[in-house]
Amino acid sequence: MVWQIVSPSPGYTEMIGEELGRRLAPGDVLSLVGDLGAGKTVFVRGAGRGLGCDGVSSPTFLIVQEYRGKYPVFHCDFYRLRSIGDLDGIGWDDYLQGQGIVLIEWGDLIPDALPGEFLEVRIDPVGQSDDARRLQFLPHGSRYEMLIKELEQRFEFSA
Repeated sequence: MVWQIVSPSPGYTEMIGEELGRRLAPGDVLSLVGDLGAGKTVFVRGAGRGLGCDGVSSPTFLIVQEYRGKYPVFHCDFYRLRSIGDLDGIGWDDYLQGQGIVLIEWGDLIPDALPGEFLEVRIDPVGQSDDARRLQFLPHGSRYEMLIKELEQRFEFSA
């Protein structure tokens, strides 16, 4: 099951992230995939807003940025990492224990760090517009299939 939607602007991408964020719960893990400038942080900023977190920014020079909102949110960036061994010193397994929500930019770079079930969000430029993006949601597990169905219904009714 894959659901995709085309976003015409960063604001719309952020709104999609916010809608998903409202549905996330402790233990949820998202892996965001896309080239530099694709809109991963824009999407995470929206998800953070949906979770009651303000001031979400790119954690590029940190491995994990923590935010407090409705639940703890752990915003991760694997861009500068090369292997799962790079996560040993930060207590990576503790982040995955279900106390908060884990949002990983560049999650595809270290697939061994991902749990068995997670939601993959692929973001790619589309068309001639500098702002339009195709967002593809690939659920890995029944929890994420349910989330995607809810999100799809939300955007079908608003279209």
